Amino acid sequence: MRDALRLLARGEDPARAAAACAQPGCGAVAVASTLEILRARQRGMDPPLARLLDDPAVTDVLINGTQAWVDRGGGLVRVDAGIRDEADARRAAIRLASACGVRLDDARPIADGTLPGGVRLHAVLAPVSGSGTLISLRVLGTRRLGISDLEACGTLPGEVGALLRALVASRANVLVSGATGSGKTTLLSAALCLVPTGERIVCIEEVSEIAPAHPHCVHLIERAPNVEGRGAVTLADLVRAAMRMRPDRLVLGECRGPEVCDVLTALNTGHDGGWATIHANGARDVPARLAALGALAGMGEGAVAAQAASAIDAVLHMRRGADGRRWVSEVGVLTRARGPLECALALSATADGCVTTHEAWPSLARRVGL
Repeated sequence: MRDALRLLARGEDPARAAAACAQPGCGAVAVASTLEILRARQRGMDPPLARLLDDPAVTDVLINGTQAWVDRGGGLVRVDAGIRDEADARRAAIRLASACGVRLDDARPIADGTLPGGVRLHAVLAPVSGSGTLISLRVLGTRRLGISDLEACGTLPGEVGALLRALVASRANVLVSGATGSGKTTLLSAALCLVPTGERIVCIEEVSEIAPAHPHCVHLIERAPNVEGRGAVTLADLVRAAMRMRPDRLVLGECRGPEVCDVLTALNTGHDGGWATIHANGARDVPARLAALGALAGMGEGAVAAQAASAIDAVLHMRRGADGRRWVSEVGVLTRARGPLECALALSATADGCVTTHEAWPSLARRVGL
């Protein structure tokens, strides 16, 4: 096995490495076992974890020390990931981080990255984690879902699908809110599939997740500083760079810091048709979240309110139910009608598809031509 791993480290194909290092008379089963190990190691993991990630139903794999859990869409279930002790968990985390090309050790005990194949990694080592090594793996769906797919599965209930099409066609600026795992990125990727093929989409992300079926979509990815604290490329840097790349649609994977200032500025200077996501508990909580992020950029609450009300045409809030279902539960419009920035509801929807219109619906419908 060591010889096979050395060949793999030199860039040899796993099948050739397994065949070259097979012992005479070892049999096909032994070669197949070696090949499975090599293919898993090529992805930065051992076979038990690789098998979990290869399950098409799995969306998340979480490892807490020696315990492993998976989510197949119906909540977390305990599984065996082949982690015997804390040392195993630590080695697994470091190997996964190395496969992402990022550093993970005592000096830098937190790592984020994307594994070959698109699996997103977040890892934390002890003692920063008081529960042993923590590994979170988010599996990005290989199938690119369109608006029709989301309508069929209930993610876009009632007239929300028609509204989404109108938002894209009218070049509205849209903010998608929701909790982690609520389906924000899936919705965003599906919406961008509707952008005309003659337009250029520039996506700005911490790690590459947005994957629309569009022929002219380019990605700018944030870069962490090196061990000397140099070489960082922030989301704010990338927003400013994207504005010089002739974007027809500017897309920010997640507003989570001072880059919100640059995004709002871009959307207020003729870069319409933009999309972004933000973490929030509900559409009505988005103004407070924007104010908090704006403060990180040195913007006053009034400045954030003025910029956001002018730049953002609609807020779509994603919710995830206890049964794993994800849907657009609220659609709102940012307004300063009563002074401070507020999000007035236009639509609300229940998990069973019942849609109710609210006070902001007439103005939003006029804006998008419905």
